[in-house]
Amino acid sequence: MTVPPLLFALLMWFIGTAAVVWLCSRPRATFGQSLTLAGVVALGAGGAVWATAGDTSTGGAYIACAAAIAIWGWHEMSFLMGHVAGPNRGECPAGATGWARFRAATATVIHHELAIAATLVALVALTWGQPNAVAPLTFGLLFAMRLSAKFNLYLGVPNLSDEVFPVHLAHLKSYFRTAPMNWLFPLSIAGGVGAAVMAWRGAELSAGGTAAGMTLLAGLAVLGVTEHLFLVLPLRDGRLFAWALHGNKAVRAAGIEFDGRRR
Repeated sequence: MTVPPLLFALLMWFIGTAAVVWLCSRPRATFGQSLTLAGVVALGAGGAVWATAGDTSTGGAYIACAAAIAIWGWHEMSFLMGHVAGPNRGECPAGATGWARFRAATATVIHHELAIAATLVALVALTWGQPNAVAPLTFGLLFAMRLSAKFNLYLGVPNLSDEVFPVHLAHLKSYFRTAPMNWLFPLSIAGGVGAAVMAWRGAELSAGGTAAGMTLLAGLAVLGVTEHLFLVLPLRDGRLFAWALHGNKAVRAAGIEFDGRRR
């Protein structure tokens, strides 16, 4: 009963990430159509969240988790395609430190973060008072881990993991910092591990859909911790999805960077 949800979480993470990478590596002329279709999928996923809010079966947990990841993928596409980011599209001002640097960095992504926060509120509202809260919990976990990763990149990590990055968002790299370590990183790891342990314990103390949902969350938390570890280990997580870019004739037209080189 434990293995299938963990495998499902891994597959959803891998397939979802690969799909976003592939769609965002296509020519920019296709972005509008891709984002629109993804938006339709996200609306359908929102309907699925509402429909399964009262479903306590294992299937209900799987559908709710998949729906939340589909909605998350739409948000990621809107960001990576440059449609929803922030009012600041410039590089970090030379010599900017402290509050000035933080304010400039925040302005590069604030619209995206607010959109995600609003979606999280909507998911909570859709499932309020219902027994199946897997969708908002999944989306909230993804949001928390992504915010943590962004703050770590801002504060400084050894491995920026920016191999796959759209040229039209290249200005964001100027706000990243290379450093041996920062004060937030161990807290991020501890928080992710803590979330995984809590979810796992919740699965052990539950049954049916609740157990499956908690196991899915535990698996996603472990994946989030793993993504954080790539920020400090001499490994490139972007290579996991190189197949979605390498050999794609649209890569050059899309202006995607891989391994720090234009293809």
